[in-house]
Formats: sequence, C-alpha cells, structure tokens
Amino acid sequence: MARLRKRRAMNQINVVPYIDVTLVLLVIFMVTAPMTNPGVVELPKVGAEVLKQQTAPVVITVMADGKVLFQEKKMSNDQLLFEIKNQVTKEPDRAFVISADKKVGYEQVVEVLALLKKSGAKAGLLLNPAN
Repeated sequence: MARLRKRRAMNQINVVPYIDVTLVLLVIFMVTAPMTNPGVVELPKVGAEVLKQQTAPVVITVMADGKVLFQEKKMSNDQLLFEIKNQVTKEPDRAFVISADKKVGYEQVVEVLALLKKSGAKAGLLLNPAN
C-alpha cells in the first residue's frame, strides 16, 4: 500500500503578490499626484476704493552707483530719514516707493526700506512691468 505522507505546514510567506500590489499602487500614485494642485490659494478680493490712492507716492531712487535720491536730490541716510519723517508728519497717508536700478545690491535697497520702516512710512517697491 501507498504510504500517506502528512503535509507539513509552510512556515514561509510568499511576498511576491504583495510586491506586485505595492508596485501597482506606486504607479497609480505617480500618475495621479501631478493632477492634484495643493498649492492653489484663493486671494481675498479688494474693493477698487482701497486700491485707488488719493495722492501719488513719493519716489526714492537708488542709482546704480549707490547714490540715493529723494525728490531729485542726493542725500545721505541721515538726511533721508529726516526728510521722510517730515513727509510722514505732514501727510501720514502718503506712500513711499523705492525705485532701484537692477544693478543695485539687495543690501542698499534693504537699508532704504529700514529707514522707511523706522520713520513709520508706508513703503513699497517700484517695478517695471514685463512686456
């Protein structure tokens, strides 16, 4: 008679199907990830009356050689701070913009911004719109 063998339980796990499922999920995520756009930010709407300024801003120009002009006059940082404070006391709502040459170092523009902040003025940067 044929001898019957008892089957022994396998003590190993076959991981090949799990690897296949993992690779399929990886491909699905790689395909769908670029379709989602998590970086979209809805900006608040501002009324036209807020955007409209009553007076033109005062322009502070920083030349390519580092000279600072305020109302077409060359000034040192101390003189500039004094003039800005005078303007702010006369017209507190008046804005100031910095118009700097593209060759001017970042540090020089930041120095002028610091003076504007120190005097309590509203400050911004004047940019050339792209064509």
